[in-house]
Parts: sequence; C-alpha cells; structure tokens
Amino acid sequence: MSSPEIASLSWGQMKVQGSTKIYKDCKVWPGGSRAWDWRETGTEHSPAVQPADVEEVVEKGVQILVIGRGMSEALKVPPSTVEYLQKKGIDVRVLQTEQALKEYNALVTQGIRVGGVFHSTC
Repeated sequence: MSSPEIASLSWGQMKVQGSTKIYKDCKVWPGGSRAWDWRETGTEHSPAVQPADVEEVVEKGVQILVIGRGMSEALKVPPSTVEYLQKKGIDVRVLQTEQALKEYNALVTQGIRVGGVFHSTC
C-alpha cells in the first residue's frame, strides 16, 4: 500500500490524492489520510507538534515522517518530538510546508513508506 500524494496546497487548503475532502491541516500515511485536529492533543503553535500528534502516523509503519511547519514556519517542533521519532527508527524531516509537500511527494514517487503531518496556514 502506497502513501497518497498531496494533490494541491493553498493557504488553508490541502487536497490529498484519493480523498474528496479539503483539509486545513492533515495527516497522511500509506493507504490513508485524515484531518489533523489540533484540539485532540491540545496542540498550538508553541509547544507545537507533540509525540501524540504523530503517533497515529508512526503506527502505520512509516520509514520517514515529514512535518510541515506552516507557510511561515510558525508551528514549532520541539526536540522531544524529533527524539521520539528517532527512537522509533523513523527518519524525520521538518520543513516549511510547501517544501515539506515537495519532499513528501518525491518520497511517495520513490515508493518509500512515508507519512506526514502538515499545517497549511501560518
């Protein structure tokens, strides 16, 4: 099962291949995607992306996780989240969202089991 490509991105909107939904923030993994609802884990721009935010994607068996920090990189990623992923043997890439989507889609086309969490605004 491959990861779905991100079909489009604009401020506040992302479309994922194979889904009819338009996401503001999303999680993607081999075989699926869903909205990333920050309220589920109490995420805010700071302290930001927590291990609980990425755990669902990690459980899908990804080799690489790409984190999109937003168009202006307002979303923080603390060292504890990066360390959590590295301890699980997952390569993590933290980038501005437009760059993160390019990286993610390139990994998808290479057939890598890649997942992502992406913030589409600030």
